[in-house]
Amino acid sequence: MNTAELTPAGELTAEDLGSVHLIGIGGVGMAGLARLLLTRGVPVSGSELREWPALAALRALGGTVHMSHVESNLDGVDTVVYSTAIPYEHIELAEARRRGLRVLHRSEALAAAMTNRQSIAIAGTHGKTTTTSIMTVILQHTGQDPSFVIGGEISAAGAAGHHGTGPHFVVEADESDKSFLIYRPHVAIITNIEGDHLNNWGDLDSLKAGFLEFGCLADGFVVTCADGPGTEELIAGLRAAGKTVYTYGESESADLRMSDIVSSTSGVRYQASLDGKPLGEIKLALPGKHMGLNSAATVLTALKLGLPLDKVIEALESFPGVRRRFERKGIAAGVRVYDEYAYHPTSVKAALRTLREVAGDGRLLVVFQPYRVYRTRDLQAELAEGLAVADEVICMEVFGPGETRGPGEGGRALTAAIDLPEDRKVFVPDWDDVPAEVVRRSRPGDVVVTMGAPPISLMGDELLAALAEADQLPDLAR
Repeated sequence: MNTAELTPAGELTAEDLGSVHLIGIGGVGMAGLARLLLTRGVPVSGSELREWPALAALRALGGTVHMSHVESNLDGVDTVVYSTAIPYEHIELAEARRRGLRVLHRSEALAAAMTNRQSIAIAGTHGKTTTTSIMTVILQHTGQDPSFVIGGEISAAGAAGHHGTGPHFVVEADESDKSFLIYRPHVAIITNIEGDHLNNWGDLDSLKAGFLEFGCLADGFVVTCADGPGTEELIAGLRAAGKTVYTYGESESADLRMSDIVSSTSGVRYQASLDGKPLGEIKLALPGKHMGLNSAATVLTALKLGLPLDKVIEALESFPGVRRRFERKGIAAGVRVYDEYAYHPTSVKAALRTLREVAGDGRLLVVFQPYRVYRTRDLQAELAEGLAVADEVICMEVFGPGETRGPGEGGRALTAAIDLPEDRKVFVPDWDDVPAEVVRRSRPGDVVVTMGAPPISLMGDELLAALAEADQLPDLAR
């Protein structure tokens, strides 16, 4: 994406957009933007082909949802918003150009909504959604009423977007298509940098340069991990550019230093100190050291914004989690079913290691749908290594909206690369066949997790129903 052709934050407001139509309004990113606009009083319509969970709430807020993609959906519309997943020749996008309507990438519409707000933009290869959600809850808990758009739903709020009355705007900043370079944040949080989306960036050095450029856009300060992947060069580059950088982590050089980190199935806790002064124990009811790091980024940011420590700690202790992030869907036939959004190898491995602890004496079964063709191809070995943490893997075909799979690419090749015995892994391309396969492989005490592309988030309830309907799970003792 050529971001020089996009409209950066500060040149438009949400009200300038008039009546807004979002192509693919049900996806979590678009749904969050739609909810933000609706709660701000902007007329919103959208089109979809699937009845996503977010659509009912958007209708209740006054949004119009068309369950088809046709030219007439644009009648009365001033601005059409598309995402990177929408092809250039899409029928509504082509019609918008023909009519001379304002056409904006999702990031441009989001940037317009951020105008005149003190934005806190969270970027990084992984950890963005949880960190953005925690930052939002901290601001809410301290009475700030922030606006926010998140690539996931905060469990307590059931929403991925909201127009608030406070000065802050919290946003998950997407580096995959370079669109985060049109934001103009007051605070930039960069959780980590690892090789990903190299189809757009070309190589790791270009990706690192992109994060450096993003950090340099902040007019306040930058927060990043002192001992995270890829951040050492970033910190040096930002400081050389005259930017104020605050760091967190276990390193002795970190401004907010973490120590005595303990992670269990009930959550993670650690001792924190800022500039050498003890802050006390920080707790988060989500397991995993990586979750502790996410929380540390928000604690540091909140304190540098002048928010009270006691309220920050209370907010973290009450944080309910994010839907699709270690979300327990239920239990049936003695099998616990979870849903997890992870699809980058590092996140996959971290999530499955945590779920391995949850499984205890039971086995861990993962149903994985790869999200993107290029990512599955470029990171196949790393994904396979991460998935091998599970006892059994059911791998689906790549979701890949707008992508074409080449020979030897996709779910079958990924399945073959997983270092598990042949009877412990299987390629099941279509969802209709997955519930029966899960029932066949499960036994009481197991943990089953659906993981990967967004559509798989709809599958947890179907798995629970299939497990509940099974008269008796097969004896799989080995």
